[in-house]
Amino acid sequence: MKGNQAQNSFLKGILICVLLLSFTVLIAGGYWIFKSQAPTPLKVVNSAGEVLTTQEQITGGQAVFQKYGLMDYATVLGHGSYLGPDYTAQALKIITDAMHDHHAQAEYGMDYADLAPEQQTLIFEKVKAEMKQNRYDKNAKTLVLTDGQAEGLKRVRAYYDHVFTEGDGRGIQPNLFENDTMPEEGRAYVAPGDMRKQIADFFFWTAWLSGTQRPGDTMTYTNNWPYFEDAGNTMGYSAVLWSGISMTILILVLGIILYFYNRYRLYMQEAYEPGNFPVLDLNRMPVTSSQVKTAKYFLVVVLLFLIQVGFGALLAHYYVEPNTFFGLDWIVKLFPFNIAKSYHLQLVILWVATAWLGMGIYVAPLVGGKEPKRQGLLVDILFWALVVLTAGSTVGEWLGAKGYLGNLWFWLGHQGWEYLELGRFWQILLVIGMAIWLYIVYRAIRSALRMETDKGGLTHLLFYSAIAVPFFYIFAFFFNPTTSFTYADYWRWWIIHLWVEGIFEVFAVVVIGFLMVRMKLVTKESTIRSLLFQLILLLGSGVIGIGHHYYYNGSAEIWIALGAVFSALEVIPLTLLILEAYDQYKMMKDGGQTFPYTSAFRFLVSTAVWNLVGAGVLGYLINLPAVNYFMHGSTLTTAHAHGSMMGVYGMFAIAVLLYTMRNIVKPEQWNDKLLRISCWGLNIGLTGMIVITLLPVGFIQLKHSFDFGFWSARDFSFYQQDTVNLLLWLRMIPDTIFIVAGIVPLVYVIVRSMFHLRKPNVTEEENFE
Repeated sequence: MKGNQAQNSFLKGILICVLLLSFTVLIAGGYWIFKSQAPTPLKVVNSAGEVLTTQEQITGGQAVFQKYGLMDYATVLGHGSYLGPDYTAQALKIITDAMHDHHAQAEYGMDYADLAPEQQTLIFEKVKAEMKQNRYDKNAKTLVLTDGQAEGLKRVRAYYDHVFTEGDGRGIQPNLFENDTMPEEGRAYVAPGDMRKQIADFFFWTAWLSGTQRPGDTMTYTNNWPYFEDAGNTMGYSAVLWSGISMTILILVLGIILYFYNRYRLYMQEAYEPGNFPVLDLNRMPVTSSQVKTAKYFLVVVLLFLIQVGFGALLAHYYVEPNTFFGLDWIVKLFPFNIAKSYHLQLVILWVATAWLGMGIYVAPLVGGKEPKRQGLLVDILFWALVVLTAGSTVGEWLGAKGYLGNLWFWLGHQGWEYLELGRFWQILLVIGMAIWLYIVYRAIRSALRMETDKGGLTHLLFYSAIAVPFFYIFAFFFNPTTSFTYADYWRWWIIHLWVEGIFEVFAVVVIGFLMVRMKLVTKESTIRSLLFQLILLLGSGVIGIGHHYYYNGSAEIWIALGAVFSALEVIPLTLLILEAYDQYKMMKDGGQTFPYTSAFRFLVSTAVWNLVGAGVLGYLINLPAVNYFMHGSTLTTAHAHGSMMGVYGMFAIAVLLYTMRNIVKPEQWNDKLLRISCWGLNIGLTGMIVITLLPVGFIQLKHSFDFGFWSARDFSFYQQDTVNLLLWLRMIPDTIFIVAGIVPLVYVIVRSMFHLRKPNVTEEENFE
């Protein structure tokens, strides 16, 4: 026992050091990003000193981009959605072509395309050198454009004026900005024509920073991304170097971790002897009023899941027919790609988070050993707050992206950041809801916290992870429409990577540990040791591993090194979860026919498999800098996103949903057969999406980017190629399996279960075991 305590104390010390070091690096790196980000000039002038655009114009263009949810249609600096182009890469090509023609006319009196090869070579090299030279005057905060660059700005404005007036033939509808009739607060009304000019200037600015070298450096502000040889953007040495180093360190550290894993057996150990599996009698299990009330949370979860996947199927169809849905044009007008994508992303976060919140409410009385007074009332209040949040934000995002909210768009409409579509008011409501949830959990486990003298014990770990859920969402308030794109992106990934992918995973592994102990399947001592070990690996690699999102968004080159190494190390804890999944599978088999949580354990095993494949393998593939340079913002990212978001967080949400519902539904009314079909349907469907469509299209797109430049790989003509178009149509097969065999049985079981809930058998303040 003393040996276990000493070992746990040692692991706690390491965990604290890891947290301090990781967040120190992350915060210091954020300060460096803030200091070294590309400037937004007060004014941009031509060689004669005439003002061409201003900081207000560029910042206003970024606001227009956000206001209309265009990050859920296309990308800027590689971040966003993929039906539309990458506006940075597209604008960079327009500028480069304009500079070619400008110099060809000035020197030879003809267009660049009409020049002889040797003349083209001279112009080609001249434009690359001109593009790379940084003409920003730091003291005057003025950017001076050459005559060729000024012509590029003119062409960029003309191109996007046409796109946002006539539409682009896929996701941008004609006259997109015409509904916006409300004056902006505190200044004159911004007409649709002014918006088109503003957004064009914003795209031009992102192209400028991607093609211009940092002062005193040989790399551009975006580390030479996007790949486009005409502009002189080619992969830097650091991308190759740190790809190799990250692979080497991964192999070395994986060997060390496996050594310690096998020597000290750090993972959870069974608490039962073979052949003596614990008897789990659900009829004798205590059920409180608040626990039964969580059922409606899970009903909302499966319904949102169904709707969210419906929008996913619609999005997949838009890649082959962007202007119609099997002849139903009204669907495209009602739910254009950017709005459908907003719902697809926002709903997955809402239903996954709601499942985990519901499970937390259920578990809390089990930890504390009793039901606090008026706990059920608080559970109801939180539920209706979440309903208001979901309904209000859904309507607001539609109105905002359609331009009907005017200057209220940021507060009530579409905030404009991928995965953070919620308007600021809805974000505040979400934080209040999570705070209520934390209070619900705390008041139920308060007595258990007092009784546990070890501040690093199982109950305390559960409470710490619960605190982190609302705390880490606060960073969503650290930026607004006037924050520069690069710095806003720094904080945005705190939410997506640290909150969604990090903190919820921490909460998940702690809850799994507690439930295993509660079911007497593993020992408490080994579980605490296991959790500390897992948290060290998850947070030690995951916090700084956020850096792979900062490779090419305008952050410094150091993030290529940090992101490459620590993103590679993220694979290690995900790999070790497979070993834990085997133990869970073994427990399920040992339980035999009488084990009541078979369905939940199937989804737990699925979670571990997708942790390795979706988050680990596919994440490792796209996070290697040498690969990421050519595919950043392409379909390979979508493959990783589906494998990790649905495969890991979605499967785990379903697992905790089924565990909770199994305990509050009358045992004789449960249907494991349908849930087994659901598990296989979801796994086969998700595998088919990735293997049949997303990976093949992603690799074809990777080669296309390598051969012709990234702008070409994101041009809509790429999706119209025969092979790519066929692969996109074939996705209907796994999508159908996912919905019909996967989601429908799950929805049926949960809806039916709502009519067969158990009655509470424990009163408020009554102690139980």
